[in-house]
Order: sequence, then structure tokens, then C-alpha cells
Amino acid sequence: MNEAILMKSKTNKKVFFTSLASGLLALGLLLVSFGLSGVAYAVPIAGVGDFYVEFDKLEGEGYQFYPKIGETSGEAAAPQGTNLIETVTITNLKLYKDFKVGGEWIRVLITASKPVKITGLHQDAGSVEANATFANQKLEENFSDDWQKQFSLSSSTIVLENAKLKTHYLFQETINMNGMKLTVEKIKK
Repeated sequence: MNEAILMKSKTNKKVFFTSLASGLLALGLLLVSFGLSGVAYAVPIAGVGDFYVEFDKLEGEGYQFYPKIGETSGEAAAPQGTNLIETVTITNLKLYKDFKVGGEWIRVLITASKPVKITGLHQDAGSVEANATFANQKLEENFSDDWQKQFSLSSSTIVLENAKLKTHYLFQETINMNGMKLTVEKIKK
């Protein structure tokens, strides 16, 4: 007689929360060291899947955009856009990632109550919703066998207001994040 054995997968909450607490402790120590100096260097955030960046206003200089296919936690190749900005000031920054743990949702949230100053911003986004203003904007089409080099957009300045970005990768050469707060909370989805 052929009997099928049904297995139900379940996350071990003790192991998960121990790992999460260890990671958050390490992140907290890292952020405290940034807080003492006021400046963080070469900070990448990637490999955690979609995370969201929201803010009231971004003012940047030296903006470039180009399309790409990039990796996410759910796909090996997903359409994205790369945004490069030389210098940035962001007002009321909110960066968060939601995780499903067992049957509950938790959110890791980083906020900044004071303007955030960034140099060398590299951000890959799946979507950007904002009110945008550009100065000296240039849309360019180039002959190339590489489709990622066939189109680009640049401007001397960019202003985004009331923005929400679905992000897959974020890197800053330096970031000054005074008034930073990190929280982990349960949410309802």
C-alpha cells in the first residue's frame, strides 16, 4: 500500500527570532558607531527583497538614470531602473522592509527626523512614485548592441516630493543620518 506522507513546513520561531535579534543587535551596534561619528561610509542594502523608501522631499545634484535587469529576492532577473545621484539631501526619510514570520507580519523601520545628507547614491528601483522636477534634463538614445546602453536620462538637479520608491538595491558612499531611529514592530497587512 502506497501512503503519502504530508509534511507541513513551519518556521521555528525561536531560531528565527534569535537570528533576527542577533542581526538587529549587530545592525544597532553599526548604527551606533555611525551615530557617534555622524557619518557612515559605503553602506549597501541588498539581498533582502523589496524594501520601500518614502520621504517628503529629495534634492539632488548630478542625476543619471538608466534601465537594467537586476536580481531581487524573488527573481533572478527583474526589470529595474538605476538612479545615480552625486549629492542628495532628503527630508523626512522613512525606509522599511516587511517580513512574514509564521502567520504574522513584522516591519523593520528606519526613520530620520532631521535632513539626511548623502554622497554617491546608487539605487535600483522597481517603481518610483513622486512629484518630480528636473533642471537641464537630457534624454539620450545611443547606438549599442547592449540594450542597457541604448537609453539614458540625466539632469544637473532633481527634486522629488511626496515620494515612494520600491527598491531592490541601495548604496551610499557616505550618509549623515542625524535623528535616526530603528524600530521593529508587528503590523497588519
